[in-house]
Amino acid sequence: MADHPGGSRVRRMMVPAVRPPVAVCDIASRLEGAGYETWCVGGAVRDALLGAADLDWDLATAATPDVVRQLFSRTVPVGIEHGTIGVFGRDGRLHEVTTFRADVETDGRHAVVKFGVSLDEDLARRDFTINAMAWSPSRNELRDPFGGQDDLRACLVRAVGDAPRRMAEDRLRALRAIRFAARFEFVIDAATWAAIVESAPALTRLSVERVFQEWMKTLEQVRCASTAFDRWRTSGALEVLVPGLQSVPPEFFTAIDHVPLASRSSRPERASLRSLIRLVLPFMPLGEAGARSALAALRASNSEAAFASAMAAAWGSSGVELARLASAPVASATALRHVVARIGRLRVHGTVRTFAAVWAARRAAGLPAPTQHETIRLSRRLLRIAFTDPVALSDLAVGGDDLREAGIRPGPQLGRILHQLLHRVLDDPMLNTRAQLLTLARSLAEEN
Repeated sequence: MADHPGGSRVRRMMVPAVRPPVAVCDIASRLEGAGYETWCVGGAVRDALLGAADLDWDLATAATPDVVRQLFSRTVPVGIEHGTIGVFGRDGRLHEVTTFRADVETDGRHAVVKFGVSLDEDLARRDFTINAMAWSPSRNELRDPFGGQDDLRACLVRAVGDAPRRMAEDRLRALRAIRFAARFEFVIDAATWAAIVESAPALTRLSVERVFQEWMKTLEQVRCASTAFDRWRTSGALEVLVPGLQSVPPEFFTAIDHVPLASRSSRPERASLRSLIRLVLPFMPLGEAGARSALAALRASNSEAAFASAMAAAWGSSGVELARLASAPVASATALRHVVARIGRLRVHGTVRTFAAVWAARRAAGLPAPTQHETIRLSRRLLRIAFTDPVALSDLAVGGDDLREAGIRPGPQLGRILHQLLHRVLDDPMLNTRAQLLTLARSLAEEN
């Protein structure tokens, strides 16, 4: 598709109409009342035209950062060197107000900008046509110099102007294009895709933090995130940025799509677990150490890396066994207790949710895996065992002090005996009495 001409397109009262929040209109009105042209810009305009809600409304204005700070009492210098001031609206939210600007030079990560340009020049520096539109609340007018509205109708992600140049200006744009296409179920314009593939080797110029932030945005915004990561793979971005995932079986990526996105109404703990599971699924085949190492390299948090490591360890030690137990007509309670002991009772829920996503992906691909009914049945049994049966050293009717009083010396032997007692209790919970365990401990001490 050829680029549209650079002349401005004015559309009035779009359907659906763009209706910024009152607080945003107030900010624009004050700036325009002081003589400075002001427009709503960016993703909020795009999402409004798509009929989707967006809480993050940004504005572009002819006012310089100093003027913006003078006009508003509550501001934050979000990125003052690039002309961006955060203004608190009457809704209590922070809205970014940025001076019209053009890039003077860029190294693919950072840009030097100049102020004093027109709105159309400001829009010309943006990444994609669907993000290069502006809305004036006072005029009920859409400024669309690059055909963004037409591309929305065509379900197309297309770079503004020269695609290779846009990618070279900011290497993150390649990943952003992929995220937008997956989020809105759009296709990527052929010239833009070619520029993304060409730019893949240069993605190493991005900071790890920006890469991980884009990875997380994809997980948080894209319902079928596997489509985005498949484009990471085919474009060459995955091999450059997260090489360890290049050989991961596809079902660990498509499993992400079987974990619902966290909604705004979700309870925080549920939303957090969903986000964690969506994050760690592709890393599970890397093994306990590999998953932790890969996420640490991406600058994930310690808790995220620890959860990934735990899920990878559980998959390696119990994935095959749990699939077998789930499909069995009557699963052995003894076997289930041993699995819970390996995983840890507090990890059972997260583990089953994680495994269930992989099994769902395998079923969808025509591969053998437990059914949804079998998975639910397994989950209920595991949770009941985890919180009613003795499955940890702390659940034993005796502890280290009891064994020392019974004449067993402190040291490695005592620790081994405690673990042997737990193993016996996992086989038969009825053994978990003080008298029986002390008798068994003395016998084990003599054997050792």
